Amino acid sequence: MNDTPVQAGDAVPEGAAPRAHVASSSKAALAVGAVGIVFGDIGTSPIYAFRETFVGPHPLALDTLHVLGVLSLIFWAMTIIVSLQYVTILMRADNKGQGGTLALVALISSHIGRIGYGWVAVMLGVFATALFYGDSMITPAISVLSAVEGLTTVEEDLAPLVIPIALVLLIGLFLLQRRGTARIGKLFAPIMITYFSVLAVLGLIQIVQNPGVLVALNPWYAVQFFMTDKLLGFLALGSVVLAVTGAEALYADMGHFGRGPLRIGWFGFVMPCLLLNYFGQAAMIIGMAPAAAAEAIHNPFFLMAPEDYRLPLVLLATCATFIASQAVITGAFSVTHQAIQLGYVPRLSILHTSETEHGQIYIPFVNWVLMIAVILLVLTFQNSSNLASAYGIAVTGAMLIDTCLMAVLFIGVWKWKMWVVIPAAAVFFIVDGAFFGANLSKVPDGGWFPLLVGAIAFTFLTTWARGRKLMRDRMSEVALPIEIFAKSAKNSATRVPGTAIFMASSTAGVPSALLHNIKHNKVLHERVVILTVQIAEEPYVDAENRMEFHDMGEGFYRMVLHYGFMEETDVPAALRRVERCGGAFDMMQTSFFLSRQTLLPSKNPSMMIWREKLFSWMLRNAATAMEFFRLPTNRVVELGSQVEI
Repeated sequence: MNDTPVQAGDAVPEGAAPRAHVASSSKAALAVGAVGIVFGDIGTSPIYAFRETFVGPHPLALDTLHVLGVLSLIFWAMTIIVSLQYVTILMRADNKGQGGTLALVALISSHIGRIGYGWVAVMLGVFATALFYGDSMITPAISVLSAVEGLTTVEEDLAPLVIPIALVLLIGLFLLQRRGTARIGKLFAPIMITYFSVLAVLGLIQIVQNPGVLVALNPWYAVQFFMTDKLLGFLALGSVVLAVTGAEALYADMGHFGRGPLRIGWFGFVMPCLLLNYFGQAAMIIGMAPAAAAEAIHNPFFLMAPEDYRLPLVLLATCATFIASQAVITGAFSVTHQAIQLGYVPRLSILHTSETEHGQIYIPFVNWVLMIAVILLVLTFQNSSNLASAYGIAVTGAMLIDTCLMAVLFIGVWKWKMWVVIPAAAVFFIVDGAFFGANLSKVPDGGWFPLLVGAIAFTFLTTWARGRKLMRDRMSEVALPIEIFAKSAKNSATRVPGTAIFMASSTAGVPSALLHNIKHNKVLHERVVILTVQIAEEPYVDAENRMEFHDMGEGFYRMVLHYGFMEETDVPAALRRVERCGGAFDMMQTSFFLSRQTLLPSKNPSMMIWREKLFSWMLRNAATAMEFFRLPTNRVVELGSQVEI
């Protein structure tokens, strides 16, 4: 038996880590690109975040104490959560350059395994992923709706048109996904740079007129706010957190741009622009008469602009929210792709919208679910203030989970001393926990929606992972060792020319498709390859580690293809690079045999009946292995089998 790993060749496979591109591009150019894609979510927060602390579910008095207190909270929340927790600390926790909750969980699992508290980290990561879907439904709705509402500052009579215009824009956004954004994507960076620059200029004009607001940089004003209004101060955190929504996106998109360019973009441009705008809004409100301030607080972002420039500002803000929503939708596609590869989501149809950019994918099922949810949210909540009540709880929940994972990272991966871990983790637990606790008050007013979406998504994710494991365990229990099968089949079946590749989920035993083929057809091809695709807990697998094979004798081979969870599982492309394993593969002389499992009711089910039925439904509706592995349609044979779990 030959156990020598095969070298995949010098060619870099599709989906390989884009590090060469990152290394060859200047950090400044990548930082500019990041401004156009990554910072859209947090960049559109000034449209509604400051406003909601005063006109939201728990309104505050429009006096200097409360305005400066809220402003100080926004500044320090942005500093502690975004700048320190995500940009400075978590961006160090990259999994071969990739960031995000699933990548962090995979990194932790690769170091500590799934024993002990490792499984807890995995479940936390899965729940954070589930919460992300709720966030990805609310973000496009609140962003676009809040921007279009700016039309009422131009002409109050346009108020009835706000919802129809927002719906047209949102539906158009989701319809656009099928075509991809490669062409218009080139405009994202210039538009967002213009948008952030306008934010800074508008804020600076107001600060110059009322520079006293700069004292809010002192955290004492936040403390004083809490000392004066303890309950309202705590509840105000539920709206203040809107200023930092999108922080997790900076970490999740690290793989596209690298931590260096993202840090340059954040500290050097985006954060200063955002802070200037928030301070400008506060300066404008403080400088107004009480009656005027009470009117202006309903839309301070747009009212900072002179009347003649409000319509252009509305159009610019609408473009910015459109781009921010596009980034969130793309993020949903990317997270779903990772979850499929890691075994938490059934195979779904994945289409590529660009011939040159590997990462631009389109998942129809996710797109249409998001579109329906966004339309229902707009029609149900009617305005961005009502949507703000539903927003935040998913984000703060994900942030709190990231803090838990960060603590595990400190101990299990970075091996920090406990005397360092405890105070460091305590700071983030207190801050993120306070924001999450404040957002729990929003549950009756709409916060139930992302929690419901998260609970449903978590049920689907864990049911699929559990059912898949049980099904594989049952199949492996009855699997026949390949060595015994190869010897017994030598003289019991007629050998025919060509190559047969039997796809198998396990690297041990004989796949059911092979057993059924010889049972019913009573033939074997001259070359029989049992092929298993394994997904590693890292985003990319190096070319030299892509492939391994074992010669089982009698014309039987076992081949294993290794992919990262960010890569495409393009089996024909990998086979074209193989020259061993019995020779090169000619697709016209190769047949692929797939097993199609049907679940049978079990007398002693290992899952609750309703979960077993849910898993069975997911299994029936999953995309075929032919489509997922990009197998040639005219070279595939499917053979059914029945399994009890």
